[in-house]
Amino acid sequence: MPPRTRNPGSEWLALSAPDPAEIHREWDADQLAHLPSGRLWLAVETDFLRSVDAMQRIGPDRLGPVLVYPSADLAWWLVPCGAEEALADLGRLTVHPAGWMLRCPPADRWITGRGWMERPDGSGDLTDPAVLGAAFGPGGPMRLSVSAFV
Repeated sequence: MPPRTRNPGSEWLALSAPDPAEIHREWDADQLAHLPSGRLWLAVETDFLRSVDAMQRIGPDRLGPVLVYPSADLAWWLVPCGAEEALADLGRLTVHPAGWMLRCPPADRWITGRGWMERPDGSGDLTDPAVLGAAFGPGGPMRLSVSAFV
C-alpha cells in the first residue's frame, strides 16, 4: 500500500518519537503507533464521557489534542510537560509520566476504535493544565467563564 498523504498534525505527533519515520510506517500499515510522552507533551488519561463534558465546558478555542477510545470509555488529553503538579489533586485524571507510551492513530483517521476527538493541527498547542483541572474539578456542568482563566 502506498504511503498516505501526510498532514501537519500527524507530522507533529511523529516528532514525539525518536524515529518519526517508523511512526509513519506504522500508520501507513494501519497500525497504532507507540508515542512516548515527555518530549513534546504528557498524556492525561480519564474517561471518555467526562471528557466530552469537559470539552464542552472548556470550549473549542482552548482545547489541545484529545485522543479517544469510546468503546473502552477512555480519553487522553495532551498537556505540556510539567503538568503533573497542577493536576495532582484530581482523582479523575491520571497524568502519565515521561516515557509512557500512548498508542494512537495519525491525526486524520481512526484505527482500531481510537481517534482524535480534537485533532492535533501541527501547531504544538496543548490543553492548559489549569483549564483542564478546572473543567474536571468540582463545579456544575456549565461552561467555564473567561474569568476562570485570567
